Amino acid sequence: MAISAGILLYRFTGSGELEVLLGHMGGPFWARKDEAAWSIPKGEHDADEDPRVAAAREFAEELGVPPPDGPLVELGTVTQSGGKKVTAFALGGDFDADDIRSNLFEMEWPRGSGRMRSFPEIDRAGWFDLETAATKIVRGQRALLDRLAEVIDPLS
Repeated sequence: MAISAGILLYRFTGSGELEVLLGHMGGPFWARKDEAAWSIPKGEHDADEDPRVAAAREFAEELGVPPPDGPLVELGTVTQSGGKKVTAFALGGDFDADDIRSNLFEMEWPRGSGRMRSFPEIDRAGWFDLETAATKIVRGQRALLDRLAEVIDPLS
């Protein structure tokens, strides 16, 4: 079973509204999808690797810069529809969502063509309020938004 770790970056707007950073999954399968096609920056790791280390590495690989400095607050683990377990950490900070440089993955495309093409893991990123984020994020990660609200409300 695959295990992943990721960071749910959050910030407060000038009016005090909570926003989260999500990345739109790259590649031809997701190209024309928007609803339930976004994810926290995350990636797989070995069972013996510290999930916090893996989450920071994957943030940098998928967005092109290391995560902002600050404490990672554990949000627990969710299970996505394919069975992948994702351990997530909340981190307060800012990030220019227009300036991402995601790493690439290769796949045969079009299927059956014998041609390998490269695609970014994350093709764009954006900041969303929690209500909008709940429609954008893949279903298996929606619980992370509720957990984030529970964890940071007392701190705001």
